[in-house]
Amino acid sequence: MVAELDTLPENASLTKQVCDPRAFSGLLVMDGKYVKTRGFRKGAPFIWGIDYLTHDIPAGILARIEDEDEFVRFFRTLASLGYYPTVIVGDDRKGLKRAITRVFPQARYQLCHVHFLENIRQYLKVRTDPAHQHFFNSLKLHVFTEPKTIEQVVAGLRYVRDNRVQGDSLRQAVILGVHDRLPDLFTYLNVPGCPNNTNLIELYNSHLSARLKSLKGFKSFLAAKGFLNAYLIRRRTKPLTDCDTAFKHLNGYASLQFTIKKQAPWPDILGVKPPEKTLKTER
Repeated sequence: MVAELDTLPENASLTKQVCDPRAFSGLLVMDGKYVKTRGFRKGAPFIWGIDYLTHDIPAGILARIEDEDEFVRFFRTLASLGYYPTVIVGDDRKGLKRAITRVFPQARYQLCHVHFLENIRQYLKVRTDPAHQHFFNSLKLHVFTEPKTIEQVVAGLRYVRDNRVQGDSLRQAVILGVHDRLPDLFTYLNVPGCPNNTNLIELYNSHLSARLKSLKGFKSFLAAKGFLNAYLIRRRTKPLTDCDTAFKHLNGYASLQFTIKKQAPWPDILGVKPPEKTLKTER
């Protein structure tokens, strides 16, 4: 198995060799996942990203620590491939926004609503204390659900402040926190097709977790790196089957098919078969 993994190309090199950077949507959904590896107490962080509209995975890196410099390394890898995102969707990770500014100053940041709201739930102890439940539900509805424009967001936030805060210091802190993060929270309103959550890569993370569970960890950093590289290549070259709603049209195709250069031959990789279903329309 190890010998076979060693014959595979590096995923980023595959992107550089066969992909057309213009075929990517530029909407990058990214996340970090800790992978159980000997020598790492929490596990080695795997930082990767999925191009939202194509579901293709241009790059991923296994890091030794999750910090600003490693995020920069990941983004510089993307830049070396010609992948320049217009929006990066991610969690509120320390150093992430600074890393984006350092490498992709033209890119905008979209903070995941699911994680942001969960942090508010925990801060207010909504699940165990009913005192702030009505406030939280009103905030979620009038600020994060109903608005279709940033003006409506601001109006909704003002409504919640005027009618639900009632002098409570915790609620006031939440309102101020949302107000301070307005540009990061609502980028998606002005970018067609942009998601406001990291649900896509969370689904991929769940699949990856199932694969990793059976392995019970890696004996070395290099072993983990080799497996994850193979995993990315496999995900990119295997036909999608479970896409729904707006992404039903992706089913039956491998995500690499949407980004590979026109007329380029399918890469010759051990264990990877050419796709049976060909794209019917020009990109």
